[in-house]
Amino acid sequence: MATMSTQQTPGNRPGRPAPRTVAGRRHQPWASRWNGGRPEGQAAAGRSAGQEVISYLIAGLLAYGAIGWVIAHYSHIELFFPIGMFVGMVISLGWIVYRYGRQ
Repeated sequence: MATMSTQQTPGNRPGRPAPRTVAGRRHQPWASRWNGGRPEGQAAAGRSAGQEVISYLIAGLLAYGAIGWVIAHYSHIELFFPIGMFVGMVISLGWIVYRYGRQ
């Protein structure tokens, strides 16, 4: 009777390395997993830079638009909502130029 350790499986053939299991993987912090395996200090390049730019623009619109909406709701001046969105867009664009314009 063959035991599990000596039984031949597709990943356990002689001459091939054993398959990597969850326990066999080396630990990586979450930041390096999100950076595609690069260390934390390295900036993203290529496709991910465009995604970051779009994310900054959307986040600025949503965050400052929400702040403007709250102020407009309590002050009954509806103009604060579009002003908040505009301010969020300007701050986001400024951050993008500061971060990516220097390269």
